[in-house]
Amino acid sequence: MKKYLLPQEGKFYKACMHLHTTVSDGQRTPEEVKAAYKAQGYSILAYTDHEVMVPHNELADDEFLPITSYEVSVNLGERPLPFTYIKTYHLNLYAKDKNATVSPVWKKERVWGGFEKWAAPEQFEVDYPDLTYSVESINKMIKTANENGFLVSYNHPVWSTQDYTDYSGLKGVWGVEVHNTGCNLAGYPEDDQAFNDLLMQGEKVFPLATDDSHSTGDCFGGWIMVKAPALEYDAVMQALEKGDFYASTGPEIKELTIEDGVVHLECSNAREVRLTTERRYTCCKRDENALITSVDFDINGYINDCGFENKYRKGFIRLTVVDEKGREAHTRAFFEDELK
Repeated sequence: MKKYLLPQEGKFYKACMHLHTTVSDGQRTPEEVKAAYKAQGYSILAYTDHEVMVPHNELADDEFLPITSYEVSVNLGERPLPFTYIKTYHLNLYAKDKNATVSPVWKKERVWGGFEKWAAPEQFEVDYPDLTYSVESINKMIKTANENGFLVSYNHPVWSTQDYTDYSGLKGVWGVEVHNTGCNLAGYPEDDQAFNDLLMQGEKVFPLATDDSHSTGDCFGGWIMVKAPALEYDAVMQALEKGDFYASTGPEIKELTIEDGVVHLECSNAREVRLTTERRYTCCKRDENALITSVDFDINGYINDCGFENKYRKGFIRLTVVDEKGREAHTRAFFEDELK
């Protein structure tokens, strides 16, 4: 029986899940950002301005959906140490309720840049006590956000000068950036290492390709394609929460299924498609004479080997599509219980 790993029903919507406007340190207004991205075929923007969550529901129309969200930072050490020396966690919180105006992990004293002027009056009633730099503290923050109706992404660990010790052990993260246009242009190329490491630990995290745009020069480099039944807030948030999307910097994934142990993928022109797992079991399809638009991977051997209890890690597969220019598209991981 054929199973659709990306939903059969619905429509793909192009989304940028990380950007900034004049509500924080961006150079363009929310309206200007909407116009620029909409002209490039985007239907969804998450307005992730720094430290203060401001809904932009007034910008919604039949072809455009703003996601209520914001970015919070937790730094290791404080000034006068120059910021370039400081490790930092940056996380985006995405509200499941489009009318949300209050973050449960807000602390006014930690807001910089005077951005608190945008906060709703009721936000000032929140004084979250524990925003210290440690995995334990960040996990408490993520748990609090999750319990109050937020999805949480872990942003640009390379730019943040973080390493495995900073993200190993994170729990409850929904998304991890595998591409960040702004950071890449600044010389801090993000990749899928943190995403894969958290998968190896059994965390059900999803890949995000983002822009982190602040100006006109760092846009349209990374996005996700969300498969949802309608361009409506609840429908899109449910699709995001389930992982009904893929991340891309160029290639398009049109269909992804599994039937009788064979994974089938259809895509735009690609030079290679890779299937990787939690162990040293991989498949790669290349054609030296032609571009690939469709591949099949028989993973029955892999599935059968999942029959014994793996005391080291949960089994999963994920796929990466690479086009002629080296641009990549990443699916989420599909764990063994979804493949059988």
